[in-house]
Amino acid sequence: MVFVSGGSEAVESSMKLALQYHTGRGEKSRRRFISRQRSWHGNTLGALSISGFKERREAYEGALLPSCFLSPANTYRPPSGVSAEDVAAYCATELEDAIQEIGPENVAAFVFEPVVGAAGGVVPAPPGYAARIRDICDRHRVLMIADEVMCGSGRCGTFRALEHDGVVPDMMPIAKGLAAGYIPLGAAVYSREVGDVLRSVWGGPQTGHTFTGQTTVCAAGVAVQRIIERERLVEHVLINGPKLVSLLHDALCGIASVGDIRGRGYFVGIELVADPATKAPFDPHSQAFLRVRRRALQNGLICYPSGGNVDGVAGDTVIISPRYNATDAELSEIADKFGKSLREALSEIGAD
Repeated sequence: MVFVSGGSEAVESSMKLALQYHTGRGEKSRRRFISRQRSWHGNTLGALSISGFKERREAYEGALLPSCFLSPANTYRPPSGVSAEDVAAYCATELEDAIQEIGPENVAAFVFEPVVGAAGGVVPAPPGYAARIRDICDRHRVLMIADEVMCGSGRCGTFRALEHDGVVPDMMPIAKGLAAGYIPLGAAVYSREVGDVLRSVWGGPQTGHTFTGQTTVCAAGVAVQRIIERERLVEHVLINGPKLVSLLHDALCGIASVGDIRGRGYFVGIELVADPATKAPFDPHSQAFLRVRRRALQNGLICYPSGGNVDGVAGDTVIISPRYNATDAELSEIADKFGKSLREALSEIGAD
């Protein structure tokens, strides 16, 4: 792995390592990346180039790397004409078609979030999706990069979010949970197969920054991971994740504007809709997601709101993501305060 200072650097490093790997194998034509709409991979120009997040890309359009975007793998909002049950197959076929159209010899990697965070409001991969794309990537010698910066490092109840899907990627950018936010730390983790090529041709990876592997930050990461292991916190998240979802369902019962509650472990998203029957989003000018954040902060709760999840402009989601050692009482408090805050925010725009 290559240690870095955060998620954006971890994704950027993974992209560079993918290019270095293919060059080392004599396939320097593999320069293109494929990712998905409604994804977020980071603020550096490379990571931003593969992010399907309109609001965050807009100021930089024209200076970003050319990339190919596929449909979000979202069963609540499937592609037009596709049933929820067929989303995994449809999106996998879409990847295969994109690789063929670009030319397998030109594709470096497919980059995706196993559980989409900010851009989608916590959207887990549909059952069978990850295994299908693993097979497609293997057949075309395209690297699979699983961006677990937000969803990984225990957040979903397993250290790797993809453990739920029984799949191992070729590369895995990680960050946030690695040092628990005490100090900036991320890493670009890569497979032995990738590492063997990097070492045999160059002696190792050719990416890094001034403070790559800096002693203090790595010591902090080790300390955090020792506590997580000692307190069995990842197991705690796995066991109590369903409890958090159940508490949120109870707290939000009767609120018609709650379209979907979804997630894994202590990573839960709530999607708000103007019409639950049609799933039509609120008018973006209402800024419902920001109203929820303001009310939540007033009520003593920090949550993560995000807009534009439907088409890049409309759509309101809120992420609830407790610390790994949150107690039952704290989970109940989180759910109750969120329910109160959501009702207050919706009343401001005349919704319920």
